[in-house]
Amino acid sequence: MQLSSKQKAFWLGAVHRWNVKAGATRSGKTWLDYYNIPRRIRQCVGRDGLIVMLGNTRGTLQRNVIEPMQAIYGADLVSSIRSDNTAAMFGARVHCLGADNKKHVDRLRGTSIQYCYGDEVVTWAQDVFEMLKSRLDKPYSCFDGTCNPGGPEHWFKRFLESDADVFQQVYTIDDNPFLDETVKAELKREYAGTVYYDRYILGRWVAAEGAIYRPFTDDQARFIGEPEPGEIRYCWMGIDFGGNGSAHAFSLLGTDARFKRLYVLDEYYRKEVITPDALERDFINFTRSAMDRYRLDGIYADSAEQVLIRGLNQAALKAGLRVEVRNARKGPINDRIRFVLRMMGAERFSVSPRCQHTIDALRGARWDGKHPTEDVRLDDGTLNVDSLDAMEYAIERVMSEFIQGGR
Repeated sequence: MQLSSKQKAFWLGAVHRWNVKAGATRSGKTWLDYYNIPRRIRQCVGRDGLIVMLGNTRGTLQRNVIEPMQAIYGADLVSSIRSDNTAAMFGARVHCLGADNKKHVDRLRGTSIQYCYGDEVVTWAQDVFEMLKSRLDKPYSCFDGTCNPGGPEHWFKRFLESDADVFQQVYTIDDNPFLDETVKAELKREYAGTVYYDRYILGRWVAAEGAIYRPFTDDQARFIGEPEPGEIRYCWMGIDFGGNGSAHAFSLLGTDARFKRLYVLDEYYRKEVITPDALERDFINFTRSAMDRYRLDGIYADSAEQVLIRGLNQAALKAGLRVEVRNARKGPINDRIRFVLRMMGAERFSVSPRCQHTIDALRGARWDGKHPTEDVRLDDGTLNVDSLDAMEYAIERVMSEFIQGGR
């Protein structure tokens, strides 16, 4: 097992109550834990208290930690997370929970925890972490955790700087000598000019301020363009419904056969109050136009408006269009923002010049400075976030395919 100097220092020095690796993505923070977690679990044999693993969600915990460990040790030693939110690991029962919502981990209330592993700690609900502190109540209780940095006022950063018994390491992407230099260069290029370069490349706790899509605002012309004839192989449509001063927005996105480049192909934007019948007519016209030009692989709409979604599906059926409007995934907004910024940084994002509302929305998007402890996109009615939401609903289900397509 080869270790970097930072990983060796953690292996030897993580003997404190709180042991945390913070810093850049792909810097080797989590990889060491695939070997450290078995060591911790075996140290728990014969001791009182639960063994717990917490992640942003149960799904991310499964993907980030469980599945890589299964690849190393096999499913006999590391099971998947079962329906009762536990997994069997190295002969022990481990409680595996999502920490994004305090309700998810209320089952731990009143219990003692002897060991907890924490993944993506910065994404947790603060109340979950506060409860965890009170549950690590044995003299031998300890916590190992990893995170990418957030803002400088983030509650977890304040904890790391407190007088608690903390062993902390900060990683930059260059602290990983085993990461291919080409991959490092690509990641640096993808995040260049954004708050995520400081966090995910340099491992710094910095605030999200000003323009969100800085590469776009700095040089809009780089991102204006159309696909070559016949280039579009896959196509998706996103829908954000208006109301209370916001607009109805449709966004048509497409890509080539290898998911190399993302195009915003067409848009619809209507801010005035209209009837459901008028919206359905506009939807039919927009969808028919899209299908005349491309093969439409999916339509995803804001799941908060089920009545409007049913209306669009009924209208499509009457019009003879073989499409179905499905619920958008509506994953974390910041995940969607990071994806678009990575595509921009890699020169893999283009907007048709006909999509002026989307262009204006990308150019105008701002971070909300009223939230110093978290990254929040400004949405106070002064900026067009509706076109951004529609664009993101169209693409969020296949973001991973684009990331893989760039490698």
